[in-house]
Amino acid sequence: QVQLVESGGGLVQAGGSLRLTCAGSGRTFSSYAMGWFRQAPGKERELVGSITSRGTTNYADSAKGRFTISRDNAKRTLYLAMNSLKPEDSGVYYCTLNLPLAPLWGQGTLVTVSS
Repeated sequence: QVQLVESGGGLVQAGGSLRLTCAGSGRTFSSYAMGWFRQAPGKERELVGSITSRGTTNYADSAKGRFTISRDNAKRTLYLAMNSLKPEDSGVYYCTLNLPLAPLWGQGTLVTVSS
């Protein structure tokens, strides 16, 4: 059974950087696309970006040029490097694994960007 565990969130000042990690388990990790979502208080969950099993990435406009998604299939790990953080980047960040029947979600990690 595949599980996802996010880490790396925390409190950072505007303009700072964070790197989130999503550790996966199970042999199916490398076969599927993955993504990062975030949810701010009172707002809907939104896509930050995604990466295919071969490493092709796509980003939301709000993340382009500042965030980088990467994955290490050998380590079953997904990363989200975030630079030039803004207060509006605050929220709970979730990683997902796009399994055929339904996406698998991690429990989330909180990112707070202070102004």
